[in-house]
Amino acid sequence: MKLTILGCHSASPHEHKNPTAQLFDIKGHRFLIDCGEGTQVQLRKAKVSFVHIKHIFISHLHGDHFYGLPGLVSSFRLLGREAPLHIYGPKGIKEALTLLLKLANSSTNFPLHFHEIESKESACIFEDDGVVVHTIPLKHRVYTNGFLFAEKEGLRRINSEAAHAAGIDKSQFRLLQSGQDVEVDGVLVKNSSVTQNPHPPKKYAYCSDTAYLPAIISIIRDADWLYHESTFLQQHESLANQTQHSTAEQAATIARDANVGRLILGHYSSRYKNLDLFAQEAKTIFPNVLLASDGAVIS
Repeated sequence: MKLTILGCHSASPHEHKNPTAQLFDIKGHRFLIDCGEGTQVQLRKAKVSFVHIKHIFISHLHGDHFYGLPGLVSSFRLLGREAPLHIYGPKGIKEALTLLLKLANSSTNFPLHFHEIESKESACIFEDDGVVVHTIPLKHRVYTNGFLFAEKEGLRRINSEAAHAAGIDKSQFRLLQSGQDVEVDGVLVKNSSVTQNPHPPKKYAYCSDTAYLPAIISIIRDADWLYHESTFLQQHESLANQTQHSTAEQAATIARDANVGRLILGHYSSRYKNLDLFAQEAKTIFPNVLLASDGAVIS
């Protein structure tokens, strides 16, 4: 897994503070998560080829999370893109984007597929042989989802020394990886004697703008990484409640109770000049905390 933070600040952009966007690499996929203003510039700075982006996940229709999408899609068109693009987001995203493209006479010359989300329950919105993506229903001023990206369980791991000692030919390794026993000179070799369990599948939970919401704990439990918004410090909890955002302490409480591996904080309000205060507050609840920063790469 590799996570590139393209932007991690709240609604008002500044010279060196970009609104929300992330690039997540997992099992050969390069997923774009949210697309605030300036995302394509940030992608250029990160030296990311646009052609590798085939799936875009939008958490909600507030501008700091999707106003960069029309520009990015228009750039895809100008660059002569031919590959299909899949966009996952709340109902209304298709209408919003296609209207802008229509008014600009900029209809795409590549297939554009919308997957609009309406469910208030966690739902599977993407799946292939290696990865599955579920929504994480959140609580914000408009309909909002986070996303849980999870690897599927891989093949069993071959113990090469044990397999060699048992006289197993490499042509039978595929059978072993799929969990089958194999026969060598009329003798049945048990799979468990020459293989090990697959590596545990990795999971990344992305929780965009949301009020403190313990209901998500069962969905994100045991995730390796959790990105959780922390717009405010606990001293401004009343503002968090009013705007349906979270504090660093609340994000850390979710991380602790969900038993995640690492908490990544972001979406900081511009009122705070010292972001280290977010980590200090969160670490009183949960020790493994990382502050997101524009351009950071986590792997």
